[in-house]
Amino acid sequence: MLKNRFFWIAAIAGLILDRITKLWVVKTLVLLQSIPVIPGVFHFTYVVNKGAAFSLFSGSLWLRWLSLAVSIGLMAMAWFGPRFPRWEQFGYGFILSGALGNGIDRFVLGHVIDFIDVRLINFPIFNLADVFINVGIICLVIATFFKAEPKQGI
Repeated sequence: MLKNRFFWIAAIAGLILDRITKLWVVKTLVLLQSIPVIPGVFHFTYVVNKGAAFSLFSGSLWLRWLSLAVSIGLMAMAWFGPRFPRWEQFGYGFILSGALGNGIDRFVLGHVIDFIDVRLINFPIFNLADVFINVGIICLVIATFFKAEPKQGI
């Protein structure tokens, strides 16, 4: 049986969802076009981000290498490291999906495709890879409260 299988499930599922939604955005919208889902509250708005979160470090080439290094490190940890408790597997897997999703954008396009536009709170536009990184962090926080030993076969 595959060690840390929930890690791999979260990573692959998150990456597939990220790639599908970004492909939908590129094929459906033109750059800077916005489609209101709930007008004034939630829109799909196609933008590109040449930096990290909140457009920090815009134009920095090292971000693509950081994404690659994090991705390789997480995969090596899951493959060669110990069997992690379930919450940690999901946490690291979702972080990997986000790092890979945005990393692929940075290597292939030179920027990240963002489209989730929450206007109610005037938040920067983001994508599912960003969501999965945050979900992964939440899972790791939860894991700190449930430090059970991993069971065989998980």
